[in-house]
Amino acid sequence: MNLLIQLALSFGLLSILAVGGGTAVLPEMQTLLAHQFDIGHTQFVHIYSIGQVAPGPNMLMVLIIGFQVAGLLGALVVLLAFFIPSSVLCFYAGRLWSYFGENPWRRSIQNALEPISVGLMASGVYAVGKASIVSPLTAGLALITLYLILRTKINPVIVILGSGLVATLITQFL
Repeated sequence: MNLLIQLALSFGLLSILAVGGGTAVLPEMQTLLAHQFDIGHTQFVHIYSIGQVAPGPNMLMVLIIGFQVAGLLGALVVLLAFFIPSSVLCFYAGRLWSYFGENPWRRSIQNALEPISVGLMASGVYAVGKASIVSPLTAGLALITLYLILRTKINPVIVILGSGLVATLITQFL
């Protein structure tokens, strides 16, 4: 199968499955990239990290994946395949949601989807954490970073970049 078609179908499906945001499909994306496009877990974590610190939506990281797999055309295909289907689905679901107003079953559906979305996002966080915490050093840095982000008012980007710098310095001198 043509690589661009494979990218379009894979990321189109991920787009539709992204209930609750792009983070919800990270475990599936990580598995798909490893099996279909030879992008390993460490490489995936690096791409995800770039997406977190870059300005704009963090799921623009899919552009990097498309570029890495099939160049500039791959980045364009992945961009369209990942963002267009979910945008169209959201648009029509939002219109339908407004149409039904305050029906009791509408609130029931919303209440049912909330924990599903939270669970999917938590699984995405777990998948990235599992792939990136590979030694006592990375575990310690992850805990320190989590503490600083939750307990201080330091910009998270600075904390994350500082953590990366500390890891680089420690590994260079040990």
